[in-house]
Amino acid sequence: MKLLRYGAPGAERPALVDANGTIRDISAHVSDISGAALDPQNLAKLAALDLAALPEVSSTERLGPCVGQTGKFICIGLNYSDHAAESGMAVPPEPVIFMKASSAICGPNDDVLIPRGSEKTDWEVELGVVIGKTAKYVSEADAMEYVAGYCVSHDVSERAFQTERSGQWTKGKSCDTFGPIGPWLVTKDEIADPQNLTMWLKVNGETMQNGTTATMVYGVAFLVSYLSQFMSLQPGDVISTGTPPGVGMGMKPQRYLKPGDVVELGIEGLGTQKQTFRADA
Repeated sequence: MKLLRYGAPGAERPALVDANGTIRDISAHVSDISGAALDPQNLAKLAALDLAALPEVSSTERLGPCVGQTGKFICIGLNYSDHAAESGMAVPPEPVIFMKASSAICGPNDDVLIPRGSEKTDWEVELGVVIGKTAKYVSEADAMEYVAGYCVSHDVSERAFQTERSGQWTKGKSCDTFGPIGPWLVTKDEIADPQNLTMWLKVNGETMQNGTTATMVYGVAFLVSYLSQFMSLQPGDVISTGTPPGVGMGMKPQRYLKPGDVVELGIEGLGTQKQTFRADA
């Protein structure tokens, strides 16, 4: 299934996409695409619905974040060997973990705000993993049982905030609108192998990133298991799993986003995003 949320910010309604690409409202069956709705049994109930009997939604509706009420937005740094190389950093012996504020989450096609004082706002296309049931101390062999599905995640980053102003990375990752997710949450049964998906990103039509999840250092199952050793993962939590090479920070000379730039990105089977970057007021 391709699950989504549509409507005005803060008032999104749950929906899914049928086989013909038509968006169908499912608010009569579930209150939101969040929390308990992502449990395997509840996903099975949604999959059994008669889609033709569901109300159609206009294709002009705004798409919201594909997951609502996310408790934790966990990110993995330097998780692609070729991206670590372009960043001039060694592949870490264990995953680098940092948090992105849940208030950064926005819709896949919403404008992204370049924060006040920004010098180095950068792009990162990433595979998002959405948790479907509580995971605590799970093994790598069992980890995929706790995954509801996947989405496109744009880990927008302000590099000066992140690396040049001391402290942790979080403040360079958590600005408002720095976490577009969607357009859909694609349930895991539709993705045969999350470690073999092409991914790309363009700035003003120019391809910057063209990679594959095959070059991830730590795969999805390992990351879910690993994170669950340190914290419980809750339904609706999102793990953004790292980015392939081609970010602005790695270019010579470095290149960063400015107001008016348009970024498009996508992952095989998970849809696409498109954002215009604006100066925050």
